[in-house]
Amino acid sequence: QLQLVQSGGGFVQPGESLTLSCTPSGFTLNTYAIGWFRQVSGKAREAIGCLGRRDTTPWYADFVKGRFTISKDNALNTMYLQMNDLNEYDTGVYYCMADPWRTVAAMCEMLRYGYGGQGTQVTVSS
Repeated sequence: QLQLVQSGGGFVQPGESLTLSCTPSGFTLNTYAIGWFRQVSGKAREAIGCLGRRDTTPWYADFVKGRFTISKDNALNTMYLQMNDLNEYDTGVYYCMADPWRTVAAMCEMLRYGYGGQGTQVTVSS
């Protein structure tokens, strides 16, 4: 079964950092476009960032403001979302996504993707 399995997440205080991981089962990421999105309370899903199949320059949402970084390690077949300087508005459920064909625009602007993770809760609170 082809799927994405997420790990990481949890509870942190404002200003702290957290890294989420996402590993595929049944396929390799090296030819896939990847991305992350989140759903915070009371809001629609919003894209965080995406990286194209050819490891082009990542696209990030404005609210990231240089705090978050998406990456993938082809040797470990794992993608990451490094989040720094977290604040309470970042509290929500975070999802990874991957697609073998779609572009960054399709994934991050329209949240269209072939495979999505199960979601990970991130809570930022003092």
